[in-house]
Amino acid sequence: MTTTTGRPRVGTTAVSGTGTAAGPATPSWRPTLLIIGLATVIGVAIAVLPGHRGWFDIGVYHGAVRHWAGGGQLYEWVTWNQYGFTYPPFAALVMLPVAALPWHPAIAVNLALTVVAAGFLLHLLVDPVARRAGWPRWRTFALAACLFAVLNPVRDTVSFGQVNLLLMALVYVDLWLLERRHRLAGVGIGLAAAIKLTPAVFVAYLLVTRRWRAAATATATAAMATLVAAAVAPNATRTFFTEALWDTGRVGKLEYVSNQSLLGLVARLDPAHPDRLLWLCLVAAALAVWWCRVRRAAGDERVGFALTGVLGVLVSPVSWVHHLVWLVPGLIVLVGVTLPWPPARPVARRRLRAGVVGYAVLCSGVVWIFANGSGGPHGFFGGNAYLLVAAGMLVLLPVSGGADHRAPEGMSVQSG
Repeated sequence: MTTTTGRPRVGTTAVSGTGTAAGPATPSWRPTLLIIGLATVIGVAIAVLPGHRGWFDIGVYHGAVRHWAGGGQLYEWVTWNQYGFTYPPFAALVMLPVAALPWHPAIAVNLALTVVAAGFLLHLLVDPVARRAGWPRWRTFALAACLFAVLNPVRDTVSFGQVNLLLMALVYVDLWLLERRHRLAGVGIGLAAAIKLTPAVFVAYLLVTRRWRAAATATATAAMATLVAAAVAPNATRTFFTEALWDTGRVGKLEYVSNQSLLGLVARLDPAHPDRLLWLCLVAAALAVWWCRVRRAAGDERVGFALTGVLGVLVSPVSWVHHLVWLVPGLIVLVGVTLPWPPARPVARRRLRAGVVGYAVLCSGVVWIFANGSGGPHGFFGGNAYLLVAAGMLVLLPVSGGADHRAPEGMSVQSG
């Protein structure tokens, strides 16, 4: 116990962050060394274990956009195995500076931007939890970064050279702005939706939660970006919206195990003839659950954004494993609602166990065991393991709990 000046009272023992009154202090350098050791082990494991994707997706971006900049058709360029550019033309405009670089510098820029985006996301989402729990903030950030790097969707995002974390960062800039009632809230979502259509689901979130101004800003931003792309590249814009957008074969086989969306699940049940009616029913059910839960979580933007990211993964026709980085905010919400640790309430202990299991599954790479297909219950559950984690989050992620997972103290949300 201390006085208001921070000095120990007479007859008491000061408690530092490195020790307790009941025993000797832990050297302050020991946790740092443990984190450095953990980061080293994780880095070596990622470097030497199988699963590298050879920067395939940035190769598609780089090749297609360079071909287009040289006078070719954006959506005609394909790789040796017939994969082509699948994003709207505005994405190609944004990627022009990187495509102008040679191959290895382009990879380096992609990696640097991904690291910056990941750092922003982890700071935004983890730092309030660390402050609320009283944990050392930079050590918590470093540990979170280590745990983040182990996740299969994160490893694939980096190894493919994907843009998922950059799009997430744009969307979560709007979380930061909404919590501060900023007039520009919605710009990030609009830009992300103009680059790739899936983040447009967050416009639906803004509408359902009556963030009218932010929804209008997001819609106007996406429309303006799309119109700019149409003015610069009218042929590519016409091709995208009339042909490429509707050709799911451009992105791969729906039944491939990496497609952890609801349509991927349906396609794996009958690859030759996926039941579209069953898929639409599952999508309708997911939308209904999401609508009810985000309405209950109204005012808690962090839970609302987490639920909406999960919904986007489920209802998108194609959600490759690397797209599942959108599940990470849900895991962090689960950490927040179980504080303080160790959790005393039974419900908090159950939530913590569920979060640990979900995290372990997403790290495991278990779906790849079934990449060549497998029948029976083990094939169904193993081949759809990540999807089942996402569905569990949509249904069970806590949408109440007061300050357990709300915005940092002193922030408010936009209500109109």
